[in-house]
Amino acid sequence: MTKYVCTVCGYVYDPEVGDPDNNINPGTSFQDIPEDWVCPLCGVGKDQFEEEA
Repeated sequence: MTKYVCTVCGYVYDPEVGDPDNNINPGTSFQDIPEDWVCPLCGVGKDQFEEEA
């Protein structure tokens, strides 16, 4: 699964880990995260994330 990086703070969303603190279960692809999810470190929206190179 592809990881995504926050272009603002550098947080990496790893689908294998998810974001359990925000009810995103491990195995959840970035595309399947709700649109209202925000970066757990800096609070920006999904539109500020890019696919990890």
